[in-house]
Amino acid sequence: MAVDMLLGVVADHGPWVMLVFYLLWRDAQKDHATREALNKNTAVLIEMTTLLRERVPSGYYGR
Repeated sequence: MAVDMLLGVVADHGPWVMLVFYLLWRDAQKDHATREALNKNTAVLIEMTTLLRERVPSGYYGR
């Protein structure tokens, strides 16, 4: 069903349709990779903050 629809759209509108879908797919992949990197960086920053708070004396931030 999906293959027939895809072939019909390509036959009606030409290869530009394939290019648009490819570019949208690549954009979604880039967004996913960016989100993954940001989530990993956030986890590292949270861990670093936790370690610093554990090692710094408790009254240090109150000054």
